[in-house]
Amino acid sequence: MTLKYVGPKPHISHSGIEFDHNKDDKFVYLNIVVQLIKALSHDYFEDRTYIYNTDSTRLDNNRLTNELHKICPSLSEIIKKENYSIEDEINENIQRAHENMILTEEDKKTLENNINIMHDYLVQRAINKSVYYCAIKALADLLKKDHIDHIIVPMYPRFTHVLHSVQGVLLKEKFPIDTKIDIYKEKGSLLVKLQVINL
Repeated sequence: MTLKYVGPKPHISHSGIEFDHNKDDKFVYLNIVVQLIKALSHDYFEDRTYIYNTDSTRLDNNRLTNELHKICPSLSEIIKKENYSIEDEINENIQRAHENMILTEEDKKTLENNINIMHDYLVQRAINKSVYYCAIKALADLLKKDHIDHIIVPMYPRFTHVLHSVQGVLLKEKFPIDTKIDIYKEKGSLLVKLQVINL
């Protein structure tokens, strides 16, 4: 299974398939995470500020996958494990459809067909999500290792989403790391700052 975009979160029922456009595929954030890791992966000198051009070219799928293999050395195992896990979940959903006491036999069959139609979509989304969180963990680990006390990014929803994910990972550490996200304006541009408080 390769990494690729599939789409927003589906809601599958016996009456059809709907999509929650507020829950996009994690694939859309992978380029940003990789770019941030590349921007932060260098030697640091005290009292220096480092700037990275966020307008850099997006990586195509092959280059993105190659970079993710460097960031997450166990990428193949993560993909394989998630594939097994989501297959089990899909089979459980089909089993629940068969055991449903409210639906008619025709509705049960329709629900099973809808789940089967979305099979590859569900597998790909689950894999993309696992790879995303592996990359987010690598970014959080980089902040800790290099004692990076803040990151400033443009106020775009996808950048902000990535910073919130990093914030969540740092908070779940064995020794939780406190962070703060601020939005501010500078030279006419809105920026978001993730500050690491107790690194």
